[in-house]
Amino acid sequence: MVFKLIARLIVFPLLLLAPPLFGAVFQGAPLMAFIKFPPSPAAIAASGFSWPVFLGVAGITFVALFPFARRLADDDIHARTRASSRRALPWWGMLGMGVMVVAWVFAWTRFSWFEPLQDHTFTPLWLGYILLVNALCYRRTGRCLLLDAPVFFVALFPLSAYFWWLFEYLNQFGGNWYYVDSPVITPLEQFIVGSVSFSTVLPAVLSTTQWLASFLRLQRAFTGLNPLRVTPMRALLTGGLFLSLLGLVMLGTHPRYAFPALWISPLFILSSMSSGESDVLSRLSRGDWRPIGLPALAALICGLLWEMWNYRSLAHWEYAVPFVQRFHLFHMPLAGYAAYLPFGAVCYLFMRLFDDKARLSCVLQPMHSGV
Repeated sequence: MVFKLIARLIVFPLLLLAPPLFGAVFQGAPLMAFIKFPPSPAAIAASGFSWPVFLGVAGITFVALFPFARRLADDDIHARTRASSRRALPWWGMLGMGVMVVAWVFAWTRFSWFEPLQDHTFTPLWLGYILLVNALCYRRTGRCLLLDAPVFFVALFPLSAYFWWLFEYLNQFGGNWYYVDSPVITPLEQFIVGSVSFSTVLPAVLSTTQWLASFLRLQRAFTGLNPLRVTPMRALLTGGLFLSLLGLVMLGTHPRYAFPALWISPLFILSSMSSGESDVLSRLSRGDWRPIGLPALAALICGLLWEMWNYRSLAHWEYAVPFVQRFHLFHMPLAGYAAYLPFGAVCYLFMRLFDDKARLSCVLQPMHSGV
């Protein structure tokens, strides 16, 4: 089992990281420009705006979300359920709320005496949120990742740092986001500071997924849909894997046009890697879209919080997304939020690679206590 986990830690990055590097070098780019560490994004070019692309993204997002939104609005799933639990919010949830609020205040203000720490408000903000959302889930169901699988929960943090550094590497080719007003520090310090910040991504998304799963109406919205046949689905994943690898190669050769591969390719790579032993395909074959839908919605919620808290922070990131660089909500162009939907599914599938004891089952199916 340990060998299998180590192999997966190597195979997934190879499939994700090698194709764009091959594409860039094939185009004549210097190899050393992309294998430095920590990675830094490519030079930012003018991104422009295209109405056909913007409307295309909006249309694809609408088509993808419509079946679930219709289920959510269906009168049949408005059946009354027993009242929500009367559990009080645990003390550590109150602590998380306090840490989150205090960090938020410091992130958005500029006190002179706080200047040495002004660049480091991101991590306490998200640690507070992670505690709070686990407490909210516990209040509704009596269960949460923090208490049900504490060792697995702690392991999410280093795996999350490893996970997001892969996206930082891919961003070297696409240059879709870049950092502003970051302190001038050594590469080692950058690695440490970045790893601490990136360690909160997976715990936030998966904890939010479990909290969303405590709502019966959301559970029903993502179940009872038209089943997908497993055999065509496997053929689709094989074709998707090929196209994903090709898209990553193009990310290295034509990043202005292939940048969506940064978010979509990991989804097909992970789906192909886990299809042999994961229950995701069997769930989809029964019309159960919770392994995709709930993490996608959780990532969108976390994405809105990421962008909101980032907006007025001193050290922050901004975007240069080709063809959709208009209609911003915070620093993110509106169409860019669509990327959070596949990203949520990627977060869940990535952790499925390391979930040998099915600890993620409690994320999708906690004991719900209300609508």
